[in-house]
This record gives sequence, C-alpha cells and structure tokens, in this order.
Amino acid sequence: MRKIFFAAIACFAIILFACNSETEKTTATATNAADSTTYSYKAGYSSSFEMGDPKNSEIILKLWKDFDNGDLSVTKSSFADTVDINLRDGTRMVGPRDSIVAGAQAYRNEFTSVQSRVDAFFSIRSTDKNENWVCIWGTEASTHKSGKVDSVRLQETWRLNKDGKVDFMLQYGMVAK
Repeated sequence: MRKIFFAAIACFAIILFACNSETEKTTATATNAADSTTYSYKAGYSSSFEMGDPKNSEIILKLWKDFDNGDLSVTKSSFADTVDINLRDGTRMVGPRDSIVAGAQAYRNEFTSVQSRVDAFFSIRSTDKNENWVCIWGTEASTHKSGKVDSVRLQETWRLNKDGKVDFMLQYGMVAK
C-alpha cells in the first residue's frame, strides 16, 4: 500500500488530470510558436511545457528518501494544507496534510526496509497554466515484516503549488520482476 503514497505515474498523466473520460479526437495545432507540428489530439490540460526549477525535483527526491528512511515527520512540511493523492491501485486520498502524512507513515511502518532506485526525474512548468510539476521514475523494493520482498516500478507526477508545496500526485506502477 505504498498505495498510500510515493510511487509512480507517467508524465502523460498530467494531461489526463484535467481531461474527462471521453477523449474527443480532434486535430489541433500546437500553441507553442516554436512548434509547427499538427497533432492528432488536442491536449485537455496543456501541451505547453518548459523545463522547471530543479529545486522542485529535489523536494520530491527528498520525499522518496524520507519514505525509504522510514521517517515522514521531516516530510510533512513539503505538503500543502490539503493534498490530493492518486495511487497506482486506483485509490484516491484527498485530505489535510496531517491525515495524509499519518496514513503514509502507518503504511511505511509495515515494512522493515524500503529501498528505492531512481531512474529519471525532471521538473517541468506548464506555461499556459503556470503550474510546476515533477516527474520521477524508479523502482521501490519493500521488505515486509514477514521477510517477503515486493518490488514495484513506479512513475509519479507531482504538482507543487505557488508556495512550492505538494498539493497533488498521480502514481502508476507495475510489479518489477
């Protein structure tokens, strides 16, 4: 139940965030003046991104490290007052920071160790929405108290509000072999 927290999401999920369940096939010209490509679909959220502040990536990497280390108390200040977390198993948690962090800590306490390997991360900014996002891909190996080890490949997309606090996260994952 890292289901309560930190795992993965494809960065394409940013686009899905604002879309409804019916995707309409349309032809759209890119809004970025430097891009004259005609696309088969119009993005429901945005197709206008630029590289973001690398400091935002460090915030998310620190969250992953704190989870691995088993102490989320130092992570608490990285979250906004209200947080919306969407996990790989379809679970959605929306609530106050304290409740979300407490739930994540309770879940983390179910393991004797967690080790993450980060494969890629980058910070991006939606220029038309003026929102900051961080995408991270990696693998998490969790050792249960019973000794069983589970490994999951994760893709996560995190949004940081104007104050640099996490207020939204989308996660996708699959069992690693």
